Amino acid sequence: MKQVLQDMARGGTYLAEAPAPIAGPNTVLIHSTLSLISAGTERMLVDFGRASYFEKARQQPEKVRIVLDKIRADGLMTTLEAVQSKLAQPLPLGYCNVGVVAQVGSGVCDFKVGDRVVSNGPHADVVRVGKNLCARIPEGVDDESAAFVVVASIGLQGMRLAQPTLGEAFVVTGVGLIGLLTVQLLRAQGCRVLAVDFDERKLELARQFGAETCNPGQGEDPIAVATAFSRGQGVDGVIITASTKSSDPVTQAARMSRKRGRIVLVGVTGLELNRADFYAKELSFQVSCSYGPGRYDPSYEELGQDYPLGFVRWTEQRNFEAILDMLERGVVNVKPLITQRFPFEEAPAAYQRLTEDKSGLGILLEYSSVTPDRQVRSVPLRADAHYDTSRAVLGFIGAGNYASRVLMPAFKAAGAQFHTIVTSSGISGVIHGGKIGFSEASTDIDYMLAEKSIDTVVIVTRHDSHAQLVARALRAGKHVFVEKPLAIEAGGLAEVRSAFDRAHAEGCGPQLMVGFNRRFAPQVQKMKKLLETVKEPKSFLMTMNAGAIPGSHWTQDGAVGGGRIIGEACHLVDLMRFLAGSPIVSIQARRMGDTPGMDVAEDKASLTLGFEDGSFGTIMYLANGAASFPKERIEVFAAGRVLQLDNFRSLRGYGWSGFSKFNLWKQDKGQGACAAAFLQGLQQGVPAIPVEELFEVAQITLEAAQQLREQ
Repeated sequence: MKQVLQDMARGGTYLAEAPAPIAGPNTVLIHSTLSLISAGTERMLVDFGRASYFEKARQQPEKVRIVLDKIRADGLMTTLEAVQSKLAQPLPLGYCNVGVVAQVGSGVCDFKVGDRVVSNGPHADVVRVGKNLCARIPEGVDDESAAFVVVASIGLQGMRLAQPTLGEAFVVTGVGLIGLLTVQLLRAQGCRVLAVDFDERKLELARQFGAETCNPGQGEDPIAVATAFSRGQGVDGVIITASTKSSDPVTQAARMSRKRGRIVLVGVTGLELNRADFYAKELSFQVSCSYGPGRYDPSYEELGQDYPLGFVRWTEQRNFEAILDMLERGVVNVKPLITQRFPFEEAPAAYQRLTEDKSGLGILLEYSSVTPDRQVRSVPLRADAHYDTSRAVLGFIGAGNYASRVLMPAFKAAGAQFHTIVTSSGISGVIHGGKIGFSEASTDIDYMLAEKSIDTVVIVTRHDSHAQLVARALRAGKHVFVEKPLAIEAGGLAEVRSAFDRAHAEGCGPQLMVGFNRRFAPQVQKMKKLLETVKEPKSFLMTMNAGAIPGSHWTQDGAVGGGRIIGEACHLVDLMRFLAGSPIVSIQARRMGDTPGMDVAEDKASLTLGFEDGSFGTIMYLANGAASFPKERIEVFAAGRVLQLDNFRSLRGYGWSGFSKFNLWKQDKGQGACAAAFLQGLQQGVPAIPVEELFEVAQITLEAAQQLREQ
């Protein structure tokens, strides 16, 4: 399959070849027939990608503040690498898709293969979307009209928030694609509409749809025109669909509104508001969120959990259906909004035209790819693949941020040979696999596990899949490196244990490694050497200033991420086990008490470990600290001496003969050394971490999480 991508670092728009995705649970796979380029939104993204680094920073001051905080915490070079890596990730374009259902995943009952549907899928000849993000197209609506459904839903949601009633006077500021659709929706609601824009050609379309118009570019005063339009009373509501850095649209909206008028921002404007403009009239001002309720809610969009109609009348999907109904009845007419059509293969030319011609509205991409081309599950990334059979040949499952930014470069620097990268979407494997040097990208795990050239599998997926994937790879006879955690519940850990034991039933079998990189960090290695001279028990205090993330995030979901103790605090459990050099014999966990308004209490907890040699230590995992404090602080007290490590940059020794400090100019958490140690262990036949320690740490972490959940 092919997909349109925007290079956010250098500005190019291009088509990428990728393996076809498969329909997962609660998702629908669609073969595209048509898609709409949203002129305003997508032009803004393309222009941003083409801007200089300075201009990118100037446009996103809030991101600059985040970068500055990261520099203070992690150092300049680490931050620069993170920013460059982020910008180097191409962005899929598009969100207005029409096509035919080719496959449905488990949990999907309302769609069947062959259904013609509209969705918020990107510009690609095969798209996969959640079942709540598409709607069946009635027979009376053609594909070209249906392509406008998603973008029209953005205007519809803004209109719903404004709550127009029959006979009211409304202003639509900015009549681009969304604005002109909003004009029609308001007219269908029985409202009188005034359209405001600087482009006379767009205003002519607004007049065709029944609106009165105002062109400030020709000297007309929007406030005076709106006052006359409202018969001197002030307009009942203003919907702003403009895209501008100026705050004028909001200021003008306030001044043209009647007392207790409603203003809804659908577009993007400056927000330097004058309190006096709003105060005397008691105006309401609201920002509209995309297509409607459900947007950005993982439960709705990813898990397919719909909101009950009796409590939430209009959701994303129901707004799609409402627009389709209006198209079928002829209440909304999108044909005059179509300005150009391009074959999908000429998408880069379409985007070039988009940036050159600001008057363009509805630009359609037409798909003609044959079905077999859309079903290819593996694509080559390079043709000159040759492998040294005496060294490990890797297959990767997963290409998220950590995999692409950290693990892949770490394995490449360690001399790894890359064969196949498997991702569920396909396109992320192509993007990252091509950069790092993989031979193939695929969406088929079975294909990768059956490839005889691959002897080692690296698993970097969501936590709930780790145990099952590890067990499958072990049963296939592959060495396994899995990013933590090994498992998120006891059943999964038992499955891994069973698969490992069976693989070693007749002697030497594949190695298993968990990505506990901190024990390989250079400063931790120095601490280990110093502590080896201490022949008495040690005391540890480890603090992870984790920072707050919402309870809705997947890592907080016990069934998906396992929670932050299992998913992240396990790093410190392993680190303490490593520095103690002794088996863990006890665990006591305590979390913060429940507080009204607190999203999650489990990520504010302490874990106290006891060791066989008499050592003990406490891990403070805290999501309620300040970002300016070090994210990780490791302290060891032993025989009248102290070691203190801050953020894997600054190590200080107190009371140590011949050692006082070991500082790094760049943060190093040991990811590179961890990958190198794993590969060396495969070469030498000696695991980098004893496998019993891996199971011990996994078991202890599961017990800690269980204790916290029972409090």
